[in-house]
Amino acid sequence: MQLEYQLVQNTLIVKLKGELDHHVAEKIRQELDDTIKKNRCKNLIFNLSDMRFMDSSGIGVIIGRYKYISQIGGKVAVVEVSEKVDKIFSLAGMYRIIGKHQNQLDALNSL
Repeated sequence: MQLEYQLVQNTLIVKLKGELDHHVAEKIRQELDDTIKKNRCKNLIFNLSDMRFMDSSGIGVIIGRYKYISQIGGKVAVVEVSEKVDKIFSLAGMYRIIGKHQNQLDALNSL
């Protein structure tokens, strides 16, 4: 799993590449938390275009960041969601709390 970061004002955009599963979840969780706090991010966008797989641990990583961002008054969105990951998000009810957008510009404009 690789992460690429882009900071746009107070919004952190994270591009996840690979598989987010129980093997890497804790490492990714810690890296995201450190980056969010270091940059004092209010909003978070996950770009999932290069994510091949996600299990329940991956959902936990995203939910945990959602909870933190929500507590500071921010919003979380996902963009460019692959068909496989979209199915997982739908089944888990993630779209009830996290916005889904076609691309980063749409997400930035909605936050």
